[in-house]
Amino acid sequence: MNKTKVLIVDDSALIRQVLSHILARDPSLTVVGTAADPYAAWDKMKTLRPDVLTLDVEMPRMDGLAFLEKLMRLHPMPVVMVSSLTEKGCETTLRALELGAIDFVTKPILDIKDGTTALADEIIAKVKTAAMARVKGRGRVPSEPPLQAVDPAPRLERRALVKSTEQIIAVGASTGGTEALRLFLSALPADAPGLVIVQHMPEQFTRAFAQRLDGVCRIRVNEARNGDRVLPGHALVAPGNFHIEVVRSGANYHVQLNMTAPVNHHRPSVDVLFHSCARELGINAIGVIMTGMGSDGAKGLLAMRQAGARTVAQDEASCIVFGMPKEAIAVGAVDEIVPLSKMSVAVLQLLGRREK
Repeated sequence: MNKTKVLIVDDSALIRQVLSHILARDPSLTVVGTAADPYAAWDKMKTLRPDVLTLDVEMPRMDGLAFLEKLMRLHPMPVVMVSSLTEKGCETTLRALELGAIDFVTKPILDIKDGTTALADEIIAKVKTAAMARVKGRGRVPSEPPLQAVDPAPRLERRALVKSTEQIIAVGASTGGTEALRLFLSALPADAPGLVIVQHMPEQFTRAFAQRLDGVCRIRVNEARNGDRVLPGHALVAPGNFHIEVVRSGANYHVQLNMTAPVNHHRPSVDVLFHSCARELGINAIGVIMTGMGSDGAKGLLAMRQAGARTVAQDEASCIVFGMPKEAIAVGAVDEIVPLSKMSVAVLQLLGRREK
């Protein structure tokens, strides 16, 4: 069996030691080396040829973001960021995902050794997922990407807008989803139907993620609060560690948050959102499943389709990880399979088609 070769880049000798010990637990992984800074990492990459990097954010001589940007331009490869739970750490990590990092692990601020060891299963899973991810060179990524990064979706016809207040777009994503969602949402017109979104992400990050999206989209984007109404021109992002469901109240829809048991090992779970849309919305919903590892969302999307909703999956070529869309397609939950660059257009065309 060919093992996945991992290079650990972190200025903390303790973290390098802990991560090496954790990754050594999995027989499919091998730590081929460690480096205390990006300069040492670059030298070791030439000889060790790792398959995956774990990369600290704050390091001497060159910070993790600067190194990641150079890496993705000169030698694109899967990277898992290691970040803190601070507010600054959230912003930096989200920027790293924009630059091309596959995923991130949040290391604890206190009791670093035991706290990081407690994350062993998550760390191993994310490194293994990164090894399977599709990585493309990014070139230089501007701090504020243009809104026309993908095909802009047309404004809905006036006839469609009349009923769009009763329609909702439900979206689920995981690994690779932060960037996919940015591109999808930034192409939507300001009068798009309301959206409810599940992105697998820790609770400390979802608010910063929503704020970041709000800054580049025509629609408004917020982290959801219990009882928020789902309104046209607005998107609600499920807060980390909370399931989100859509509930009908008369002619209006709002969201309910809960902390019931994780579903498919996730909270929030895409399946929880999609099942609620099948129950409450039926034909008045569009279900969208995007890049991500695992099968979360497949059964819920199937329930939506069986309830009359139209459903869309991101295609394999544009996915970082073609796991969740693949599973949804396999169970017969998907009406249309489209590339990310066409996603916003395809979704609004389905809405317009339904009005006729």
